Amino acid sequence: MSELLKLSYQIDGDNFSSAGEASANVKKKLRQLGLDNEIIRRVAIAMYEGEINMVIHANGGTAEVTVSPKKIEILLSDSGPGIENVELAMQEGYSTAPDNVHALGFGAGMGLPNMKKYTDEMRIESTIGVGTTVYMMVNIK
Repeated sequence: MSELLKLSYQIDGDNFSSAGEASANVKKKLRQLGLDNEIIRRVAIAMYEGEINMVIHANGGTAEVTVSPKKIEILLSDSGPGIENVELAMQEGYSTAPDNVHALGFGAGMGLPNMKKYTDEMRIESTIGVGTTVYMMVNIK
């Protein structure tokens, strides 16, 4: 795998039926590249959680995935309301999802913690009223 692969996706807000399509597509592309199943699983989980967060909280956004020989980078960006308290949002079980989202089985407060758990590096930049950018990286061993 000497080539660089760049993928870009538009995530639709409030559309739970299409949530996960980008992460499923990335999973398929990583399989085609012959990457280790554990790397693929970690990337798919982290990206799916990010997609769901954009659908629930930010009215959608963009996902960019860059695959290089040593790492996979995921950049999620939205122009949603921003995360008021990132430290609090990183706690397992903390959720600001509305009741209608909970009724659909989402919003358990595991999105950001799972994103961190399944990546080797994660950074969040969020500004209230402007949006949020999440950078995640998974090393290819």
